[in-house]
Amino acid sequence: MADITIIGTGNMASGIAARAATAGKSVQVLSRDAGSAAALAATVNGTSGITGSPVEGSIVVLATPFDASKAVLSSYGSALNGKTIVDISNPVNFETFDSLTVPAGTSAAEELQALVPGASVVKAFNTVFAATLAEGEVGGQTLDVLVAGDDAEASAAVVDFVKGAGLRPVNVGPLRRSRELEAFQLLVMTLQISEAHPDYNWNSAVKLLP
Repeated sequence: MADITIIGTGNMASGIAARAATAGKSVQVLSRDAGSAAALAATVNGTSGITGSPVEGSIVVLATPFDASKAVLSSYGSALNGKTIVDISNPVNFETFDSLTVPAGTSAAEELQALVPGASVVKAFNTVFAATLAEGEVGGQTLDVLVAGDDAEASAAVVDFVKGAGLRPVNVGPLRRSRELEAFQLLVMTLQISEAHPDYNWNSAVKLLP
């Protein structure tokens, strides 16, 4: 059995897998592509399988785009009861980079929670870029990971994981705070592609200082 199941094999999945290894967590990687899942799992001495296989981890990281995450949760349904589901997605309109794809008054995380009422969705890692995860810092500053969730035990489990991974968790409150996290990250993402900010190239970070 693995401590953490990561669904997806993209850059964020790779970064989170590396951080899980730093935290001493065992990892299961699931993907539609069995070869990609096996390749990523091998980098952290983990196990792998195709999406739809039994989920081993008590913490399940959806390292997938929002629409793909909805499909994953819909397919697993009650099989995820009791699990802590980490939503890292940013529901951005990637054609325009000018809006979110969820209605006002909700968030991707809240919509995902509605699909799996027997599990606990926690928003985390959506304000962290994949390029920064390998080092765990930017400009000598440890990465902050903003965490939002309604279930105190699930949020605490994610906070402990983040700490063990060598990052700095910041619990920002209930799951509805995901609305602000997702909207703010849209702004941060637009800065990465802005000609006015050539030094930002998906290598920046959100940092809260006392």
